[in-house]
Amino acid sequence: MAKSQLPDALLVDKYIAGDENALAILVNRHQSKIYGYIYSKVSDRDVTEDIFQETFFKVIHTLKTKKYYNEEGKFLSWVLRIASNLIIDKFRNDKKMPLNRDTDEVSVFSKITDNALNVETKMIKNQVEIDLKNIIEELPHDQKEVVMMRYYLDMSFKEISDFTGVSVNTTLGRMRYAMTNLRKVIEKNKIYLPS
Repeated sequence: MAKSQLPDALLVDKYIAGDENALAILVNRHQSKIYGYIYSKVSDRDVTEDIFQETFFKVIHTLKTKKYYNEEGKFLSWVLRIASNLIIDKFRNDKKMPLNRDTDEVSVFSKITDNALNVETKMIKNQVEIDLKNIIEELPHDQKEVVMMRYYLDMSFKEISDFTGVSVNTTLGRMRYAMTNLRKVIEKNKIYLPS
């Protein structure tokens, strides 16, 4: 089996044993999800790159010193937890974590392909997008986290479960509660969601 085909756990073992290339394979394998997760939280490419690099400095330090690492086949979840802690540290002084991105934003309406939308329809869709993000921001943290990871980071429920450290059933339950809460707020405030 080629080294690039090895499971994460074996690559981690190889890296700890001195094979520097094993970490490069792990980084290449997971960088888009890790980078995407960080960017979804910080909305700034420079800050994202800084946190991404700092995340892997911590990964390297932890693996090299063999401290506090109990992988159990969940390397990506472990790295995402490190990134999440660094993001929290970064925004602790600001007292807020931005939800919106400046550019290249993943839109709830990104699957709409009608390029002939008139200006008024585009404005309505933009306003609905803003309203929806504001509602998501008001969800309890565990529900908001699942919604963000599922719809903005395109993570599977298994990946979300691994990251958050709860069962897949709990993750699905949080999503169900989030959707119920979103629906109630949308109906209560009579927010129009274009089909």
